[in-house]
Amino acid sequence: MSVEGGGCSGFSYKFDLDDTKNDDDIVVERDGARVLIDEMSLEFMRGSEIDFSTELIGAAFKINNPNATAACGCGTSFSL
Repeated sequence: MSVEGGGCSGFSYKFDLDDTKNDDDIVVERDGARVLIDEMSLEFMRGSEIDFSTELIGAAFKINNPNATAACGCGTSFSL
């Protein structure tokens, strides 16, 4: 997982499947799920919760980021 510039609100979350851990990646594991976050993105995500939500309209990852001052309607981008 990483944070990139762009999106409706300034920054966007990016999810990729990856088999390789880079030296600067932070590993977060819980209930058998393993998430790698690069060191630069970690500063934007500190204190965040990553959740996987399944609802009638679909399933998606949801980020609760206490550092975000605003977010777009779909929840995939944010500003600080």
